[in-house]
Amino acid sequence: MSPDAAWSLEPIVLVLGVAALVVYGRRWRAVPETGAWRLAAFVAGVLLGVLALVSPIDTLGEELFLMHMVQHILVLDVATVLVLLGLTRVLLRPVTRRVQRLERAAGPLAHPGFAIVLYVSVMWLWHVPALYDAAVRVPVVHVVEHLSFAAAGFAYWWHLLSPIRGRHRLGGMGPVVYMAATKVLVGLLGVALTFAPGALYDVYVGGPPVWGLSPGTDQAVGGAIMALEQSVIMGVALVWLFVRALGESEREEQRAERYGPA
Repeated sequence: MSPDAAWSLEPIVLVLGVAALVVYGRRWRAVPETGAWRLAAFVAGVLLGVLALVSPIDTLGEELFLMHMVQHILVLDVATVLVLLGLTRVLLRPVTRRVQRLERAAGPLAHPGFAIVLYVSVMWLWHVPALYDAAVRVPVVHVVEHLSFAAAGFAYWWHLLSPIRGRHRLGGMGPVVYMAATKVLVGLLGVALTFAPGALYDVYVGGPPVWGLSPGTDQAVGGAIMALEQSVIMGVALVWLFVRALGESEREEQRAERYGPA
């Protein structure tokens, strides 16, 4: 069976994507020392986020579990990480104080521990069969699902990649523990889906096979994608954090050498 590979082209998503690029582009031009790679990362993140929601990835997700999983990964991790990598302390200077006030007002909700709970809970809850089937069948529920993934992903990665130093900035082995605890818990969900004895989601059962995949095989491939992605992105993020920590340490040493004697 040939799946539906149409573009949904949701106007709200397109407008928000264009607005984000315009605002960032103006700020980037005002701060040229930001670097071209930051611009490329931000643009790639926005484009991937938009594509996940308006391209055939979205429509194919109604027929294939593995494509729905790809959509989740793009919204929750990949697009969010790239957008945050495109931000710097200087770029965010006009909103720094507002962000810090918001963090103080959020109280325990701004703590890294809450971000872990939110990230893991969102992944597990939306893969409960009743909720998952509702998200595929009911457009409003699908929108809520996307919003929760975007919020959980941003909250989680903000604590690791934020250029603004907040009250709960992770240091030392904090990022390693933070990521390991989260990725292991989500990776276990991927393993459970991969080795489940049968198809869990009624929305994919009963129709003709798409791309020659049975519902059980489709689910197993999607679960493997989830488990593999969690491991890969954790490794890449830890390497990035290590390189960033080395750079910050080097800059601190240079400042100490320059201003210490004075």
